Amino acid sequence: MKVIYNGGNVGECPKEEELHVIRHTAAHVLAQAVKRLYPHASFAYGPATEKGFYYDVDLGDTKLSDADLPAIEQEMREIVKVNLPIKPFILPRADALKLMEERHEPYKAEHIADLEEDEPLSFYEQGEYIDMCVGPHLTYTKTLKAFKLTGLSGAYWKNDSKNKMLTRINGTAFATTKELEDFLKLQEEAERRDHRKIGKDMKLFMFEDVGPGFPFFLPNGMIIKNALIEYWRELHTANGYQEISTPLIMNRCLWETSGHWDHYKENMYATAIDDEDFCIKPMNCPGGVMVYANEPHSYRELPMRLAELGIVHRHELKGVLHGLFRVRSFTQDDAHIFMRQDQIAEEISAVIRLIDQVYSKFGFEYSLELSTRPEDSMGSDEDWEAATNGLVNALEQLNLPYTINEGDGAFYGPKIDFHLRDCLGRTWQCGTIQLDFQMPIKFDLSYVDENDGRPRPIMIHRVCYGSIERFIGILIEHFAGKFPVWLAPMQAKVLLVSKKSEEYAAEVYQMLKDAKIRCELDNRNEKIGYMIRQAQYTERVPYMIIIGEKELETKTISIRTRDSKTVSMTPDEFLRKITAEIANRE
Repeated sequence: MKVIYNGGNVGECPKEEELHVIRHTAAHVLAQAVKRLYPHASFAYGPATEKGFYYDVDLGDTKLSDADLPAIEQEMREIVKVNLPIKPFILPRADALKLMEERHEPYKAEHIADLEEDEPLSFYEQGEYIDMCVGPHLTYTKTLKAFKLTGLSGAYWKNDSKNKMLTRINGTAFATTKELEDFLKLQEEAERRDHRKIGKDMKLFMFEDVGPGFPFFLPNGMIIKNALIEYWRELHTANGYQEISTPLIMNRCLWETSGHWDHYKENMYATAIDDEDFCIKPMNCPGGVMVYANEPHSYRELPMRLAELGIVHRHELKGVLHGLFRVRSFTQDDAHIFMRQDQIAEEISAVIRLIDQVYSKFGFEYSLELSTRPEDSMGSDEDWEAATNGLVNALEQLNLPYTINEGDGAFYGPKIDFHLRDCLGRTWQCGTIQLDFQMPIKFDLSYVDENDGRPRPIMIHRVCYGSIERFIGILIEHFAGKFPVWLAPMQAKVLLVSKKSEEYAAEVYQMLKDAKIRCELDNRNEKIGYMIRQAQYTERVPYMIIIGEKELETKTISIRTRDSKTVSMTPDEFLRKITAEIANRE
């Protein structure tokens, strides 16, 4: 693929960069189309992204809706059809600023004014449209073959809520039409699995304006949440963890000591109690530290594994809230391990095996990513090097492949992130392991060693589910609401075909209830087809037990599964089958 660079040179694009160039060019074509249809529009940022591209646009009083996207997309196709050459040029900073002001591009002009270095700036021109950009781009618009606008959202200028809210026009682009069609089919399937829609159908959770970003769990949703927690508790007890609970609100001094006040306060909720500043906890770790610091510890007690299902609150911008995936309050399945330095590799390996056991239970594949020291961090170079080497050594001892994400660690330590891959190939960052040398220093933690010394423990922060709420959202979409039997809110539903068999159906229902199977009896005066459809497609019940006159005569039951398979068996046979599935969490 031929591309043009900001110096005017034309060359072959490396294969791994082709998609980025295509999408970057598509963003420019989008902006040109918007400018033709809305001459008063001015533009902020318009980058290529991992999944497509977008452009943030100020349209003044004009409000766009999804109904406007086809017209914009058609104008993009006209620009492509004309096959405009894309030409780069460079201007001194002063001339660049003048050009953007003359073209009524205040956001571009502000961006230029913010630049610290007085260097020439590069631009790309296609027809009447000019955009400030470092490139590279396709050489002609006609090379852009396959693209689609996918929706609208809001975005603050410079990602700052104090600035104006702009309109973000989202799209995607690919090298071929087939790749685009495959992507759109995947998007359709993702929409069909949208956890917000399925959650409403299955009555799992809800949101209300009285608490934006704060989920309400309904009875069916609590069944799933409690089943996940029960599994979590069993695993952690078996792996030597002790469960604790720490306060939801603690004073500001604690968060100043931990470093959160300096590094995270924009995301924290604060209040005043008895004329003293308090914070609602955004993380559980300082509470775990307080539990450790409550009494002296010997080296013989280490490692000490403290687990907590703590509710945390984080202030997220309203525009990024998204169902259970991005909320302001959630339950984090934290654990904090306090250990000696010689126990680092062993403990990290044990945590990796535990998290692997959890993800394998749900059929998730995953990849590992090592995130290193960020710019906004605390601690010495030596501590960071030791912490990073501790994570690397554990990964290499387990012979696990991983990628490095430079500069994305926590402010107090490097971390290993687990990226789940769902049935649609999407990835989700859930589990994490963070190695922390800093918090034990901040809180002056110690233990008594074999020589009666007072060395500091090393601390691991780790989660398996991450946010339980978010993990439930991922499971909903992964399974399309068809949960494994042990997680399903309703595990079986008895459907009555004939009033003559009502007494027998009630007996089967009671037998299941007595065995603590979550089930219901549907004896409404409805057609059996309607009752099956509701149970199978809306409620997504794993097993529908159909009972009519035939079943009454033979003392059997007809079992219909969610994939429409039907089999006949006795009630006792079915009870043995379903109880085994639940007990084994199949």
